[in-house]
Amino acid sequence: MALMEISIIPLGTGSTSLSKHVASVVSLIRNSGLSYRLSDMGTTIEGETGELLDLAKRLHESPFSQDIKRVYTVIKLDDRRDKPTIIGDKVRSVEKKL
Repeated sequence: MALMEISIIPLGTGSTSLSKHVASVVSLIRNSGLSYRLSDMGTTIEGETGELLDLAKRLHESPFSQDIKRVYTVIKLDDRRDKPTIIGDKVRSVEKKL
C-alpha cells in the first residue's frame, strides 16, 4: 500500500478562494472509493501505486473541464514495500516518540 499527497491548484480563476474547485476535486477522490484525508494544504490518499497515479491524472485534468486554463499539481508518493502503511501511521509513530 502506498500513500500519495496531492495538491491541485487551479490558476487564473479570478478569485483568491479555491474551495469550490477543491470540493470538485475531493468529490472525485470520494467517488474513487480510496481512503483519504483532507488537510489544509493538500489531501493524502492511500492505495496501490498504479491506482494512485491513475487517480492523480484524473484529478489534475478535472479543473480543465471547468474552463480553467492552467493547473499546478504537486504530488508526493510514499511507496513502502516492507510493511503495510495506512494514513496516520507516520503521525502516530512520531507522537509515540514524543
